[in-house]
Amino acid sequence: MELEAFDNTEVAFRHKSDRALAKAEWMFKLIAYAWMVSLGKRLVDLALWLRLPIHWALRWNVFEHFCGGETIEACQVTTRALEARGVGTILDFSVEGKESDADFERSFAEILETADAAAGNAHIPFCVFKVSGIARHALLQKVSEGEPLSGAEEAEFETVRQRVDAICKRAADGGTYVLIDAEESWIQEPIDEIALAMIRAYNRERVVVFNTYQLYRHDRLKALEADLDSARDEGFHLGAKLVRGAYMEKERERAEEKGYPSPICADKAATDHDFDAALALCVQRLDHMAVCVGTHNERSSIRMTALMAEHGIDKSDPRVYFAQLLGMSDHISFNLAANGYNVAKYVPYGPLREVVPYLIRRAEENTSVAGQTGRELQLIQTERARRTTANKTSA
Repeated sequence: MELEAFDNTEVAFRHKSDRALAKAEWMFKLIAYAWMVSLGKRLVDLALWLRLPIHWALRWNVFEHFCGGETIEACQVTTRALEARGVGTILDFSVEGKESDADFERSFAEILETADAAAGNAHIPFCVFKVSGIARHALLQKVSEGEPLSGAEEAEFETVRQRVDAICKRAADGGTYVLIDAEESWIQEPIDEIALAMIRAYNRERVVVFNTYQLYRHDRLKALEADLDSARDEGFHLGAKLVRGAYMEKERERAEEKGYPSPICADKAATDHDFDAALALCVQRLDHMAVCVGTHNERSSIRMTALMAEHGIDKSDPRVYFAQLLGMSDHISFNLAANGYNVAKYVPYGPLREVVPYLIRRAEENTSVAGQTGRELQLIQTERARRTTANKTSA
C-alpha cells in the first residue's frame, strides 16, 4: 500500500536530540523572514570580503544543519546516523562559483573521491556533481548559444568532457550511481548533451548515470519522453532524476531582461501537472530506466508511492529512489524509509568558507518556497510538544 501522510514526527526526528531540535526550531523561525535572510546574506558577503572570522557563527547553526562536514571523512558521523535509520547518503561536494582551472581540477579530484567512497558501499548509493563545478560557466553558455569556440576553448571543452567521462567511469567501475545535476537553462544544453553521451556509454547493462529533469521548465516533460524513446529504441537504460527546479526567479528575471519567452511553466499548477505526469511516465517505462524522485513535496511523494502500488512495483525496487536534502523534509525521508522505500539524503560538504554560497541558497529557497519553512517549523514544534508530553507521562 502507498503512504497516506508524513505526520509521524517521532519517526521523522528520532535522530535529533532535544538540543538539536530546539536549534532547528530557532533556525527555521529566523529564515521564515525574507528580510532576515536578505540581511544575513549581505552581512556574510561583507564579512567574507573583509576576511572576518565568521566561521564560528556559521558552523554551529546553518552549516551544522545543512552540511555533513568539511571533508568526506567528517561526513561519516552523518552518514552513519542516516544509515542507522535506513537512509542512504549522496555525497555532494558543494563548493560553487569557481572559475580557475586549478579550482576545477581540485573539484574534479574531490568528485572522484566521492565516487570511491560510494564504491561497494550500499549506504552511499550515489555520488553527484554539477558540470559547472568542473567547467567555466561562460564556456558552457557559449556552447549552449552555439557560438564558435576558439582553438583554446575547443581544447578546454574537451577537457570538460574528459572529466565527466572519468567521473562516470569511476562510478561504473565502483558499481555505484552518479547524478548529474541540472543547472540554469542558458547553460543546460551542453550539460544534457554530455549527460546523454555518458548514459549511452555506461547505461547498457544497468543504470549508472542519471541526468536531471527540472519539471518547472515547460519543455522538460517532452525531453524526458524523447530520452525514454531513445533508450527503448537504442537499447540503453535511462537514469532520470526528477526535480521541480532551483532557479525559477533567476530564469524569469533573465528572460524578462533579455526579452525572450520564459522557459518556466506558467504557474505552480502547470509545474505540478508536469511533475506528476513525469512520475507516471517513469513508472510505466521502468523496464528501460531507473528514477530518482528528488522532491520535498509531500503530495508528489505520496503520489509516487501510490503509482508504485498500482503497478505492482515493490517498495524496495532498486530502480526507484526518493531523495531530499540534508536538514530538510526529514518527515518525508524517514517516514518513507521506515515504510521500506529506498531513500537517500544529499549530504553537502566542503570547506566552510567555500560552501557559504550553498548555505545562502538553502536559506533563500526555504524562504521563497510557499509553505516550506512553515511546514518544517510546524512539524518540529509538534515533535517538541510530543516529547514534552511523553517526558511528563513517563515521569
